[in-house]
Amino acid sequence: MPASKIILTTSLKGFRLPSTPQSATTQQLKVAGKVVAHDDFEEIDLVCGVDVSYGSGVAQCAAVVVDRELNVVERATTKSAIRHPYIPGLFMLREAGPALRTLKKLKRYDLLLVDGHGRLHPRRCGLACYLGVALDKPAIGVAKSMLCGTESNGQIKLGGEILGCVVTGRKKLYVSVGHRISLESAVAIIRSMTKKGEWLPEPLRLADTYSRL
Repeated sequence: MPASKIILTTSLKGFRLPSTPQSATTQQLKVAGKVVAHDDFEEIDLVCGVDVSYGSGVAQCAAVVVDRELNVVERATTKSAIRHPYIPGLFMLREAGPALRTLKKLKRYDLLLVDGHGRLHPRRCGLACYLGVALDKPAIGVAKSMLCGTESNGQIKLGGEILGCVVTGRKKLYVSVGHRISLESAVAIIRSMTKKGEWLPEPLRLADTYSRL
């Protein structure tokens, strides 16, 4: 099914994956208003990481589900043609399609970790927000670099609001709310799922590895 024809969810009835930067920006503004930035979940037993790698015109996406002991429970991969270039602030235009197609293959997960930003975004809607709202799943944005805002004492402010936190392991990570979780809980979960000496939380580390195979 072409990316432009993927219907997201009943909570976004009428929304389809955008095909242009202009339509993507419009959708981001609408989706931002649907983001729930407090804890809205029960037990989190299974955590999924999703990541996309690129090469030779192909986007290869991997999603890996682990339990709270970091044992792999399930994984899925897909390959698709690269449809859009990388545009800062519009990561979802490039990666939402591959991610949604891959996540659809999984049986179950309770929380989604996304290699990208959540509310720490100029329009308060990075890839983690977009996927979280589209799937109606708790989601956390875990980015390797800062897109916007000002960092001070481990917190990142944008427009006077604390939208992200720095989690430091082997290198810095920029953590923000995707959907249905508080920033405090998001940071605690990322710390609990990152092995000593590693940069990424285990679900994302594994997704990154499998996306490159």
